[in-house]
Amino acid sequence: MGRQHIVFVPGLNCTAELFRPQIDALGADHDIHIADHGSDDSIAGIAKSLLAAAPPRFALAGLSMGGYVALEVMRQAPRRVTRLALLDTRASPDNPQDAEIRHMLIKLAEIGKFDDVHPMLWPRLVNPSRFGDKALEVVVRTMAEDTGPKRFIRQQRAVLGRNDLRGDLGAIGCPTLVLVGGQDAVTPPFMSEDMASVIPGSTLTIVPDCGHLATLECPEAVNDALTEWLQR
Repeated sequence: MGRQHIVFVPGLNCTAELFRPQIDALGADHDIHIADHGSDDSIAGIAKSLLAAAPPRFALAGLSMGGYVALEVMRQAPRRVTRLALLDTRASPDNPQDAEIRHMLIKLAEIGKFDDVHPMLWPRLVNPSRFGDKALEVVVRTMAEDTGPKRFIRQQRAVLGRNDLRGDLGAIGCPTLVLVGGQDAVTPPFMSEDMASVIPGSTLTIVPDCGHLATLECPEAVNDALTEWLQR
């Protein structure tokens, strides 16, 4: 496995710490880059900024919102991506209920109640067995605090305005990993199964006893899958 550039794109309300276990496991052998996903208010704009900052050729991995960005990068500049990892994400747009929740969370952030966002999201982000995991919750809460309300609002608006990219999946031609937690309540496994069924030659990994934040909840399983992906 030769040394590669890997661009990680964090999820909504997350920072590079979302990928800390992967950075620690892969950083000695690869050049790791973390995309800025909070300075633009559209997924297309975030992808454009990512491409401007990224090496000419790179492996690309995104979780949740990061996966939306990764798919948009594949639409804008597929030949620059050597391999693609879609982690706990989807290609479809929000349904009306999801959109309503996003608008409500934006409103909370706008009126100075950003601290109320984490306790509302936490039960959906991890496997129920981890609800009482205080160490994990500190990491997730700290990422939210580091994101802050202004970036959070931009991220939510970007997600709300994203395109339906399901029609582009069949054109993906690089080695692709689709990975999801078996108990992911935000982007359930069927969404990953649907994507993997359309992306040519993709590999589907469902991590048991794992929620939406697979990189933090089940880092060893994710690291094993990413290592195999980088060798393909």
